[in-house]
Amino acid sequence: MAAGPDLEPLLLCPRCRAALSLQRDKAQDRAYFCTNANCVYHTESFPMVEGTPALIDFADSIISREAFEQRRGVSVIDRDNLSNRLLREAVYGGNPIAAENGSQFVQTLRALARAPRVLIVGGGERGSGTAALYEAGDINVTGIDVYASEAVDIVADAHRLPFSDAAFDGVWIQAVLEHVLDPHQVVSEIHRVLKPGGIVYAETPFMQQVHEGAYDFTRFSRSGHRWLFRHFEEIGSGDIGGPGQSLIWAIRYLARALTGSNKAATAVAAPFFWLRYLDRFCRRDYAADAANGVYFLGRRSTVALAPRDMIAYYPGPSA
Repeated sequence: MAAGPDLEPLLLCPRCRAALSLQRDKAQDRAYFCTNANCVYHTESFPMVEGTPALIDFADSIISREAFEQRRGVSVIDRDNLSNRLLREAVYGGNPIAAENGSQFVQTLRALARAPRVLIVGGGERGSGTAALYEAGDINVTGIDVYASEAVDIVADAHRLPFSDAAFDGVWIQAVLEHVLDPHQVVSEIHRVLKPGGIVYAETPFMQQVHEGAYDFTRFSRSGHRWLFRHFEEIGSGDIGGPGQSLIWAIRYLARALTGSNKAATAVAAPFFWLRYLDRFCRRDYAADAANGVYFLGRRSTVALAPRDMIAYYPGPSA
């Protein structure tokens, strides 16, 4: 089926932001068209994959329509299977803060609305800590990603979210911002689709090597991450993993560069799993400079941080 009737009124054309209409199409049983007569998508429908609409302005996206349709919406990246995920967690450790932060995200949402609506950006796979969202009977979850999956309601490019202003009470974006060309534009879009006082939760790598190859672009320190979300009032922020976990990543990628083999690299790094336990003994202020990742929980605001506020925000040791 296409997007549910409760979601359809929120959908907009990603190119011109006019309303969409669901019509019969020659090539597809049903497809979305833009209602703006001057828009290219007024006569050219958006692709549908197994009933899931791909609301992407392909002319202004890293995603190629031809390649997308040839792959029938399947991800260009080979996604981890369960055994790979379990092995990775055994070596690097799981995400130690996502479940707790997910619970706080849900509690904050429930204080905002009776039946809050949440957008998960990059929801092709269920991330750590999202169980609290998916299992809550009173939260309406919409998942988007650049490929189709059972967890995706709309295929979309986060640079141009195909939703109306103030459509959501919360946005969850985990391990995504490193994979977009313009993180500032994506965060601006998140700000736009959030209701006044709506909340965002983001996790982004810092001291991690490139993953997903050509689809990996950016890293953020905790200060840089805060500036990225400068139009949000901070509820909480911090590090994900420390220098020990980052060192295991470095060992694996050194072995990978020497051997040219991902399997050999993992085998070399595996005996060093114990390094991540040293993170428990690190001073937090010093550890922040080598954190494996960072997180931010914030509330949509109409007031932005000033540049001069950023020096005092730095969580590391004084000079």
